[in-house]
Formats: sequence, C-alpha cells, structure tokens
Amino acid sequence: MTANDSGKTPDPAERERRRKLAEIFGDVLPEATSDDRPDRAPAGDDERWYRENRPPHHDAR
Repeated sequence: MTANDSGKTPDPAERERRRKLAEIFGDVLPEATSDDRPDRAPAGDDERWYRENRPPHHDAR
C-alpha cells in the first residue's frame, strides 16, 4: 500500500522521489488503463461502418 492508497498526502521526500523518477522516466504507466475506461463503442460498430462504406468494386461478384 502506498501513501496515495491510504488517502494521505505523500510527504515531501516521497514527492521529490516521484518528481525525480518522472523527470527521468516520464509517465511509465497511465493513471487509468483501458480496463478502467468505458468502451468507446460497441465492438461491431467499426466493422459495420466498413461494410456500409465499402466501395462497389470491393463487392463480391
């Protein structure tokens, strides 16, 4: 468990350590992963759009 997990503000030494790590490595991990975010669209919508907008010369003969 980290200081952020317990709801307390990190002490100045911890903030400085994190700042230095961020300066060197940048944001290694995002704050929220794709599992945490809602789906942007139902899974079949992209495929349906491509089928509806397929050029005529791509249709099966």
